[in-house]
Amino acid sequence: MATGRVRASTTGPEQATAAGREQQTTAAGPEQASTTGAEQATAAGPERRRVLAAFLRSRRERLAPADAGLPAGPRRRTPGLRREEVATLSGVSVTWYTWLEQARDITVSRQVLHSLARVLCLSPAETRHLFALAGHPLPAPDAARAGGRPLQRLVDALDPHPAYVVAANWDLLAWNRAEAGLIGDPAHWGDPERNLLRLVFTDPRIRTLLTDWPDQARTLLEQYRASADRHTGDPAFTRLTADLRTRSPEFRTWWDTHDIAEFRPTRRVFDHPRLGRLTFDYVKLTPVDTPGVTLVSCMPSDDATAGQLAALSAYAGDRDRPSPPHAEGASGLR
Repeated sequence: MATGRVRASTTGPEQATAAGREQQTTAAGPEQASTTGAEQATAAGPERRRVLAAFLRSRRERLAPADAGLPAGPRRRTPGLRREEVATLSGVSVTWYTWLEQARDITVSRQVLHSLARVLCLSPAETRHLFALAGHPLPAPDAARAGGRPLQRLVDALDPHPAYVVAANWDLLAWNRAEAGLIGDPAHWGDPERNLLRLVFTDPRIRTLLTDWPDQARTLLEQYRASADRHTGDPAFTRLTADLRTRSPEFRTWWDTHDIAEFRPTRRVFDHPRLGRLTFDYVKLTPVDTPGVTLVSCMPSDDATAGQLAALSAYAGDRDRPSPPHAEGASGLR
């Protein structure tokens, strides 16, 4: 999305670059602070601004100059970094950062928050807390991958029931053998291709595997659209959306309708190349300790499918599946 510079027109430093959008703050007062560009932060309420200010001060005061790569210098009267040091390292003006710690009514871009999290050496949990206090969507993809190993053990325990874990942008983070037997083994795919939405819209196999591909694909897109709109400006969403708009005419047409949907229990019917007709009910779980991550478990909806579960899991090991072809040109709307 749009990027620019952070400017503060007042006494002190006149301009600071923040690798984010433009913020102009006039000397008439911080109440006139505004941001321009596609992504604008929502002004937080007074109490949340006070909590944000206190949190920033506490994180600043716990750091020693050496933690930020600065020389110790003469003895300091107060602990931690100075405001001007945090401002300089973050690429914002001293006045603007001072107003932030004074709980003034100003807005903060995601890019500036990322800079502050880096300079203040915030942990992943502290970074999520900072973004929440500033009124921004949580930076889910990086946090999502942190829980990969425990979640992988969980989906493995669900085998022979197909199960997988996706990030907020539908990147596949974990899956079990039964899921690999159903859709192909993502371990054989390149990292950029290991995305459920990309698989559905660019792999011709999925069009024949899902018996009602148009309805299922459109529903998945509408769920993704709802998530993408909540993560406006997130590079992972921006790249994926641009790529799918180029590679899939269906995605491009349905995306432009702006239709959204939330997840609901879904029944999907598959025509498996070896095991025939399989029908599963999809159930979603959200780990409370890993924001932005979704665990999906597939339960057989009939006795015939239940009887094929062991064979489905075994099928994943029978073939060394190549990467999905992901043809550039997909057929038109169905």
